Amino acid sequence: MTLLTPKEIAELEAEKTFDQFIVWTKRVTMYAVFFLVVAVVGCNSGVETGKGKTGSQYNGEQYSPRNVNVK
Repeated sequence: MTLLTPKEIAELEAEKTFDQFIVWTKRVTMYAVFFLVVAVVGCNSGVETGKGKTGSQYNGEQYSPRNVNVK
């Protein structure tokens, strides 16, 4: 068994902690992405179809400049 200096012990601990940080960061990111994908798909990506649809239902003709007097 070899004796390690405090600097070597600290370096080993830092490497172990950094590796765990990376692992947990990847896990949290993957769970967040999964949750957001499920939420967006579950909400039908914000698109509604059918007879009882709601939403903006944009009508471009009501904003048509045909009744504006241009001189």
